[in-house]
Amino acid sequence: MTATTELDLIDRKIVASLMEDASLSVARLAERVGLSQTPCWKRIQKLESRGIITGRVARVDPAKLGLGLTVFVAIEATDHSSEWRDDFNSQIARHPEIVEAYRLAGPTDYLLRVVVKDMGAFDEFYRRLTNSVNVRNVTSHFAMEPVKDTKVLPIDTMNR
Repeated sequence: MTATTELDLIDRKIVASLMEDASLSVARLAERVGLSQTPCWKRIQKLESRGIITGRVARVDPAKLGLGLTVFVAIEATDHSSEWRDDFNSQIARHPEIVEAYRLAGPTDYLLRVVVKDMGAFDEFYRRLTNSVNVRNVTSHFAMEPVKDTKVLPIDTMNR
């Protein structure tokens, strides 16, 4: 059984609403989902304690913060030992420019989303990264423009 099947309709509506706008007040959220404030707040706390809601953040425009370049970096590992993975994970945690990192199946072992000011900043990041981790191959893909950028997951908020 998946986590969304364990959630009732009200919980799914709370989660969906917070994914769309985490700044909603409890009063506004309660109104949206058809509850009073106290039961709504208790449900939010329960969703947090269960690890379904893992945090709330403000989404910002990176370009307006002077971070105009997004690069997807594909990494091929030199080996697949737990020691190498632990070292790699430790090293990439030290690079704040890496805003997402995924371990993949297939010819690419890791995919990193890197956000930096410009090409010079990326080159400096690239040098630090490749000096800190032993990798077989690094391939960089430069984003031209975001076509879709969301953190809203497709959960079912309809009656079943």
